[in-house]
Amino acid sequence: MPSSYNGNNGNNGNNGNNGNNGNAGNATSVTAGWFFPDRISLPFVTTPDTAPGAPPQPIAVGDLPTIPVPRFPDRNWAPEWRAWLSLADFAATAWASLDPSGQPGWPGSVPKPSAVPAAGLNWPALTPAAEIHKLVIAASDERADALGEITAQSDEFISWFLNALSARPGAYPKTALVLAIANLVATLPAMHLKELYARPRPSELCPALLPPIAVPGHASFPSGHSTQAHLMALCMKEVLHGTLYEATGFGVLWTLADRIARNREIAGLHYASDSDAGVALAYAILPLLQAPLPGGTQSHYQAAVLAARAEWQ
Repeated sequence: MPSSYNGNNGNNGNNGNNGNNGNAGNATSVTAGWFFPDRISLPFVTTPDTAPGAPPQPIAVGDLPTIPVPRFPDRNWAPEWRAWLSLADFAATAWASLDPSGQPGWPGSVPKPSAVPAAGLNWPALTPAAEIHKLVIAASDERADALGEITAQSDEFISWFLNALSARPGAYPKTALVLAIANLVATLPAMHLKELYARPRPSELCPALLPPIAVPGHASFPSGHSTQAHLMALCMKEVLHGTLYEATGFGVLWTLADRIARNREIAGLHYASDSDAGVALAYAILPLLQAPLPGGTQSHYQAAVLAARAEWQ
């Protein structure tokens, strides 16, 4: 599952808004890769201030701050870190008792979490040979064509959602925040169910699938990519509500989410039922995100959606 995205980092140094800078992986800031060397013999802070009309003096005088900043500015919160505030809201709800097995798209062959025995599942029932067979066909027929997308979407795909709507983090920071919230919050229940089901990866059962990228170090069911991508699409439906982009934009983003999930199957990392469960889990998470906090207080997610909606008016 992806951690974050590279935002405005571009493919040419720090120039541009192209997103994936050399597929930099789990970058946790839009400033990933920035480095500003200072001189050893003449540190910048000791350089005389040469502003017009000002007497030459060091930029910083003693330990006195030059700008009175009483608190960390809200505008300086990066979306991927502000998303953690929504995760805290989500953790305060009853998410641990979440039962997504009644949601649309939950694989019928997969029992409810409460039915999982401590000793493990009946793997032939949960992992039928038919699913493995379909992955073998996908690897043979589709992987070469899908390899570019598989690789590019391995660590992040927030940039894909923004690009699908011709948006960039700098111009749509609140929208980027909503996507970051969905990306982060989806991880918590997905990991909870992954531990509960402990389903082996397809390549563990069929090593000949030989995934072209590293197999994630956590269980297979449900698909984290599918959960995150479909929750992003559902959250963006809220953001685009009442705008010219609502119908067409959501359709494009839902198709993108399906494609992201499918690429993980083609890579041999997930079964189709993993992807289906991710859809169901996304639908189950959304109401918890939409709900106000205890006492009726507006959640960080609700505030983020309202702010992001204004960017599309």
